[in-house]
Amino acid sequence: MFEKILIANRGEIALRINRACKEMGIATVAVHSTADANAMHVRLADESVCIGPPPASQSYLNIPAIIAACEITGAEAIHPGYGFLSENARFAEIVKEHKITFIGPEPEHIRMMGDKITAKQAVKAAGIPTVPGSDGAVTDADAAKVAEEIGYPVLIKATAGGGGRGMRVAQTPADLMPALSTARQEAKTAFGNDACYMEKYLKTPRHIEVQVLADGHGNVIHLGERDCSLQRRHQKVWEEAGSPALNTAQRDEIGEVVTTALKKLGYLGAGTIEFLFEDGRFYFIEMNTRLQVEHPISEAITGIDIVREQIRIAAGGTLEFRQKDVTFAGHAIECRINAENPFTFQPSPGLITTFHSPGGLGVRFDSAVYDGYKIPPYYDSLAGKLIVHGRNRNECLMRLRRALDELVVGGIETTIPLFQKLVREPDILNGDYHIHWLEQWLAANKPS
Repeated sequence: MFEKILIANRGEIALRINRACKEMGIATVAVHSTADANAMHVRLADESVCIGPPPASQSYLNIPAIIAACEITGAEAIHPGYGFLSENARFAEIVKEHKITFIGPEPEHIRMMGDKITAKQAVKAAGIPTVPGSDGAVTDADAAKVAEEIGYPVLIKATAGGGGRGMRVAQTPADLMPALSTARQEAKTAFGNDACYMEKYLKTPRHIEVQVLADGHGNVIHLGERDCSLQRRHQKVWEEAGSPALNTAQRDEIGEVVTTALKKLGYLGAGTIEFLFEDGRFYFIEMNTRLQVEHPISEAITGIDIVREQIRIAAGGTLEFRQKDVTFAGHAIECRINAENPFTFQPSPGLITTFHSPGGLGVRFDSAVYDGYKIPPYYDSLAGKLIVHGRNRNECLMRLRRALDELVVGGIETTIPLFQKLVREPDILNGDYHIHWLEQWLAANKPS
C-alpha cells in the first residue's frame, strides 16, 4: 500500500479523497493555488504545496508543477479526483513516466473513452447497446444523407465534447446545417476539435448510469445505477440511486452487460457507463473514466467506499467485494448545492457569513466550505453535496426535505431554495421525470 498520496484537486472532492486516505493510514499532500491557501483540504492534509496563481491553467492544470510537488514531498501516487486532469490521458502517461502511480484507468482507456466516436465503437463491439447514429464524424457533404437514414429529429454532438457543449438538435432538414455549424463552432472553441457526429434524438429519456469497479486481476463489479435525469443545460442537478424507473430485472440485466463488456476491454479502476433509457431500452452515450461527483449515493446504498477501492486497485490489490457480495439497501438522493442564484443560476462567489450543516441519521454533507470561508470566483460553483439515505424512496424524500431546511449557507446565494421547491413537486415525488423535465419546469416557474 502507498505511504503517501498527492491529491491533484481542490474543494469537496479533495477533502473526500483526504478522508479515505486518512482512514487507510496513508499520508496526504494537498496542492493548491494562491486563491486556495486557506481551503479546508489544505488545512487537513499532512503537507501542502502551492502550485501557482488562481487561474486553473496555471495551477490545477499545471502538470510540471504537480509532478514537482510529488517529487518534493515523496508522494508515490496521485489521485486526480474529477474534473481538471482526471481524464487527461497524457497526464496519466507523464505520471507513469515519472515512476508515480496514477490512481485511475490506463491511459489508453482514458483516451479511448475521451473521444465519443471511439468510445461508441469500442463499447458496441463489447456488447453494450448504443443509440442509432453515424459510424463516425460527419462532413457537411454527407450530413443530410446520414440524418435521413437515422430519422429526424437528430442530435449533433462534438466527438470530443462534454458538459453539453458542441451539442445541438435538428428537428427538421431545414434545421440541420445551421445546427451543425453552431455545434462545430462551439466544439472548436471549447475543445480545439470541430468534429461532430450524429445520433437519433430521443424525446423524453431518462439518464441512467452504472457505477463499475475493476481490478487488475480480472474482477469487475457494478454498484447499481444512478438516475441523473434532473439536468439543466446537460449539467446534473439532482441524482438518485437506484432509479425510480428501473426494476430489479432491468438493473441486473444492464449491470451484467456492463461488467461483461469491461472485462473484454480489460478496464482498470472506477468508471461510469452512462445511458439514455427510453421505452425499456438502454442506449450508451458515454463513459467517464474517473470518480463521479455523484458517487456518494452509490456508496450509501451499497456501503462500499469507492475511493478506498480506487486506491487499493491502483496499489495492485484485488477488489474486496465480488458481485454476489454487493447488496442494495434503501434509496439515496444527492443535491448539488451550488453558489448560484437558485433560479437564474448566476454565480455567487463571496464570503460565507453563516454556515450550518444538517445532520442526523442518513444525512451526509460533502463540502469544503466553513463559516468565514470565501468562495473564490475562479472555479466551478459547487459549494457542497447534500446526500440523504433512507430505507425507501419516500423516507429518503422526507429526510431530504428536512435536511434542506436545516442547511444554512449565509452571505451568498445558493441553489438550496430550488431544491426546497423540487422536493415538494408531485412529479418528483412520483419519480415521473425525464432529462428535459427540469428545464421545462424552470421555464414555467420563473420568479415574477
